[in-house]
Amino acid sequence: MTSALSAASYQAVTPRIAIVGSGFSGIGMAVRLQKMGITSFTIYEAAADIGGTWRDNTYPGAGCDVPSHLYSFSFEPNPAWSRVFSGQAEILAYLKHCARKYGVDAYVRCNTRVVAARFDEARHVWQVELDAGGAREHIEADVLIGASGPLSRPAMPRIPGLDSFKGKLFHSARWDHTYSLEGKRVAVIGTGASAIQFVPQIQPQVARLNLFQRTAPWIMPKPDKPIGPRARWLFEHLPLTQRFMRSATYWRLESQAIAFIRTPQLMKRPMKLCTSYLRRRVTDPELRAKLTPNYRLGCKRVLLSSNYYRALVEPNVNVITTGIREIVMDGIVTEDGVHHAVDAIICGTGFQVNDVRAPFEVTGVGGADLGALWLRDGPEAYLGVSVADFPNFFMIVGPNTGLGHNSMIYMIESQVQYIADCLRVLRERNARAMNLRPDVQRDYNARLQQDMRRSVWSSGCHSWYQTQSGKVTALWPGFTFSFRKRTRRARPGDYRFLP
Repeated sequence: MTSALSAASYQAVTPRIAIVGSGFSGIGMAVRLQKMGITSFTIYEAAADIGGTWRDNTYPGAGCDVPSHLYSFSFEPNPAWSRVFSGQAEILAYLKHCARKYGVDAYVRCNTRVVAARFDEARHVWQVELDAGGAREHIEADVLIGASGPLSRPAMPRIPGLDSFKGKLFHSARWDHTYSLEGKRVAVIGTGASAIQFVPQIQPQVARLNLFQRTAPWIMPKPDKPIGPRARWLFEHLPLTQRFMRSATYWRLESQAIAFIRTPQLMKRPMKLCTSYLRRRVTDPELRAKLTPNYRLGCKRVLLSSNYYRALVEPNVNVITTGIREIVMDGIVTEDGVHHAVDAIICGTGFQVNDVRAPFEVTGVGGADLGALWLRDGPEAYLGVSVADFPNFFMIVGPNTGLGHNSMIYMIESQVQYIADCLRVLRERNARAMNLRPDVQRDYNARLQQDMRRSVWSSGCHSWYQTQSGKVTALWPGFTFSFRKRTRRARPGDYRFLP
């Protein structure tokens, strides 16, 4: 670095970067920065270890519903996956392996929560407030990257009397492994992606399992099986075979997007297959009626399980579809006045995805409050990455970048590429900051919501993909390869640059 460079130029070359979160997004971003020759970054992690979603969700049976060879970084294939669909422990081990191999674990500050960030308009830097084990700190960053993801904040149900329960109460994402469920009367609230994995695991242990279901999910059998030693040997010694497997899996899943985003009528055949699967597994007509969805497949998340229905037909399981009126000291009271006495309540109620809160307090140009802006009409961004009036603030897995059919790692890598290119543009323009033009964000989201109207997610049911008003803000209404094309290069004309 020569002394002739100005302070602004120096910052453009070696920006101080704060990354919030150490899951796939944070680790993937850090690896990319290193490959660019940038090491002036820190990953701030609120927990005691890295891993994000796969660190937190340790409930029995936790695993991925995307095949292992696709649910991994493209730059770090793992020939040793033990199953077609990996479990939580194996995915977490893989993520830690990536952090160690690429040396980014040395850049992580654990037990350090980002509380708030304010853009300093005079100096064009971010003032970031940290909570490090109860002690408040303040740091500066030229670039702020939110990589905490939408599945990082458990959503507890808003049921009257929840705090009055005297038994054991916890969320599936904060599983209490010190509490034994053996012989207990257990209530499970929720029948989403987590519940269908842990219910079959705890059912044989408990004396009684009351499963409170608000909406029946569509469930397909999970084609999971071990990956044998011969296949693993091929993947390790002939890497082309694993790349072929990854590519084939990607295009098989991507082909399903047509039904999700363009022609929802194509869901009729898979709906028949799901109904047939339910009929084979559940012979009791009353129980089968409870478990039959009344909306089009795909409108809510499609779930994969080969043992969920088997658990529900066991004599110690009771599926309850009557709404919950309140929770009392020793159980749950439903709308029909029935009191269900339980020893423990497990909330499989998902995460705060569309509650319109920003991941932390973020204040931009002119005092713009990201949380307040999102409160108006739901979370909104440009390519799920940039937000107008928040210069040099980038997100990974931001609004409208989730998927209903393919691997989120593919989307994460696309956004990492886009942010990397934004940093390139900053360097080439010798600029301190780049601020998205409001009209670009407005026009992009108008087109996005127009495309969303053709999708299955706008076909009449309400899900966590939507805000309370029904606006779908969680998912990408297109093909993933089209998203990758749009994020390959940043368009300087979309931004205003601050010297």
